[in-house]
Amino acid sequence: MSDTMRHHWLLVGACGWVLLILMFASKFINFNFRVPDDYGGKPEMLSWTVSAMKNVKSLAAQESERKPQPSDMPSADPASAEQSDWQAVAAERLELLASVCRNASLRNLTHTPVSKFVLDRIFVCDKHKILFCQTPKVGNTQWKKVLIVLNGAFSTVEEIPENVVHDHEKNGLPRLSSLSNQEITKRLNTYFKFFIVRDPFERLISAFKDKFLQNPRFEPWYKHDIAPVIIRKYRKSHREEGTGLRFEDFVRYLGDPGRRRLDRQFGDHIIHWVTYAELCAPCDISYSVVGHHETLERDAPYILKAAGIDRLVSYPTIPPGITRYNRTKVERYFSGISKRDVRRLYARFQGDFSLFGYQQPDFLLN
Repeated sequence: MSDTMRHHWLLVGACGWVLLILMFASKFINFNFRVPDDYGGKPEMLSWTVSAMKNVKSLAAQESERKPQPSDMPSADPASAEQSDWQAVAAERLELLASVCRNASLRNLTHTPVSKFVLDRIFVCDKHKILFCQTPKVGNTQWKKVLIVLNGAFSTVEEIPENVVHDHEKNGLPRLSSLSNQEITKRLNTYFKFFIVRDPFERLISAFKDKFLQNPRFEPWYKHDIAPVIIRKYRKSHREEGTGLRFEDFVRYLGDPGRRRLDRQFGDHIIHWVTYAELCAPCDISYSVVGHHETLERDAPYILKAAGIDRLVSYPTIPPGITRYNRTKVERYFSGISKRDVRRLYARFQGDFSLFGYQQPDFLLN
């Protein structure tokens, strides 16, 4: 055998022995390499043995697993978020109410004794522990229907005839004033209590139109008994006394500090235009919720939910936009009225504007 051939076979043999030694060592020894973790955790140990490599994923795959995937992200519940938003708004309204109630300079406009007049405005639903204070011209007819259904007189609000809603002999809605003092106190302290408000001046326009112009429920005493008294006292030109009540006559009456005698003469009919403070005593009764007519489409379902009755009854459908504040209408009605009369009217209703966060109507006052 030549020297060249001998060297060739020696080299093959040596390689074979080296391969055998490496295969034997791999059963006992792992060759490791530390890779730093990009997310601030402990370094990961990667093994480079043949058997271990089968279980090692690429760094890209590991980082992909670490990052939250869209399917893993907690999904936001729109209904829950909306409920939380409404609760925040409702809490802000109550905080503002409490703050204005503490304002000593407005005390005469915001505080009212819890008299029989106030208790007459509050309807009771003992079955579900609810008290509702009536504020006319703010969608109260529909809330009465809700309570009538809850009291069991009708199955749905759609079934209730309009003439029954306002007939307190037939609608089955007891007033808080019908109970004993002890029963009244218990309910005021423990029941869910709410009422609804709207822009004070827009509410007065609604009352004027409903009672003295249109009178859809045929209540003749407004035109035949109340209007002539207001005209005689507040119309500037008595030559025109034969015409019906004008809005400017109505405004002068409401803004007159000496109107109390007329109010007593008109009796409970004044509920359609007295202040929210006079109707519901919000600084002297701790209400659970104050709803706003301007956001009633949103407020109504959440009030039902807050009262725990959202699965038992629904608020009647609200035509889109009907509750929205209409500045054009307000400007039109007040256009012919003197600044003096408007300022006197605002002076009387300033408490309502402040208590419920309605902006001072500078476009009418200045």
